[in-house]
Amino acid sequence: MDKGENYEVKDISLAEQGRKNIALAEEMMGALMKVRERFEKEKPLEGQTVGLALHVTKETAVLVRTLIAGGAKVSITGCNPLSTQDDVAAALAEEGVNVYAYKGESNEDYYRYIGYIIDSRPTITIDDGLDLVTKIHTDHPDLIPGIIGGCEETTTGVIRLHAMVDDKALKYPMVAVNDNKTKHLLDNYYGTGQSTMDGILRATNLLIAGKTFVVGGYGDCGKGVALRAKGLGANVVVTEVDPFRALQASLDGYRVLPMNEAAKTGDIFLTVTGDKNVITMDHVKLMKSGAVLANSGHFDVEIDKSALEKDSKKTRVRPYMDRYDMSSGKHIYLLAEGRLVNLGAAEGHPSEVMSTSFCGQSLACEYLVKNKGKLENRVYVLPEEIDKKIAELQLEAMGIVHDNLTNEQEKYLHEWKEGT
Repeated sequence: MDKGENYEVKDISLAEQGRKNIALAEEMMGALMKVRERFEKEKPLEGQTVGLALHVTKETAVLVRTLIAGGAKVSITGCNPLSTQDDVAAALAEEGVNVYAYKGESNEDYYRYIGYIIDSRPTITIDDGLDLVTKIHTDHPDLIPGIIGGCEETTTGVIRLHAMVDDKALKYPMVAVNDNKTKHLLDNYYGTGQSTMDGILRATNLLIAGKTFVVGGYGDCGKGVALRAKGLGANVVVTEVDPFRALQASLDGYRVLPMNEAAKTGDIFLTVTGDKNVITMDHVKLMKSGAVLANSGHFDVEIDKSALEKDSKKTRVRPYMDRYDMSSGKHIYLLAEGRLVNLGAAEGHPSEVMSTSFCGQSLACEYLVKNKGKLENRVYVLPEEIDKKIAELQLEAMGIVHDNLTNEQEKYLHEWKEGT
């Protein structure tokens, strides 16, 4: 481990490769670069200290540079023990960013690093999964008066935020960036679909075609994964607890089964629900020998790994693929330790979809500053005009021109008298 006054990373000598990867991401993140260009001129975050708990990837590094361009001081750590890209962490450290992260963090280091972000006394928090916000509320309430607000990146974190509101526990305003259309309908759908398949393929090198691929959960992420698995030739089965989503999955052409039934036929299982124990030991016992389990939900609770380990002998057969030999004589494989397979075994979402997500984070920080003292302690969604602006920036970056309403059409949409 390499340590400096303001960093703790695995290997500082990886910084040059990290800079190359960040430069590549910047080339693909045209919308966010447009936001950075404006931030450099206007400095909307001047005087703010932003504390981040996000996946430390090349795309996140582009966000960090954008926040700094806007005038902010930045400290960052990871939000998952397996998701840090060590070369990117090294590059940020060499740039003078306060960064504390490495791939394969122990649980102790994970929370120690979150403590370092809290020590920076952030005025704005950016979270992915809500661990940073939770720690501030439970262990450091003295900091809350100095925090103008925060932003949450992912579905799991937003679920936890609403639970805090229900418990009357949330003490500063939060923007659910995940609820932007330019986040959950792009990042979750297109990004999770592609990056999950990438992680499974890197971990296993299995042929997907002809396999029965079980997707646990048919939200935006599950829809994306199912589509990509189908595109690779899999026979897709969806398990779902929500009746409308189960209906959607059926109408999209997938078989819908309870997990108890799907467990008997599946070859590859992917959980992406945001809830715990989606796959239990009872399900595992029903599976065929050699079945593959993976997860793309934020936390490693969707597959009951602890029960699996009690009943099995574990052997690592590939870097992110563990074989569990069970007392029954069967074996199954677990990928990326049950953590996010798309970040644990691969590199996460493509830069293009993270561009719109991180436009949302940048503009959410600006929104919090502009509305300092005006917001209640609840969960906000960015105004629609900001979401539309992000889409416009991305279209511009892609060289796409779209239609606009004529004056006549605009008037008609606001008229109620004209009919048949």
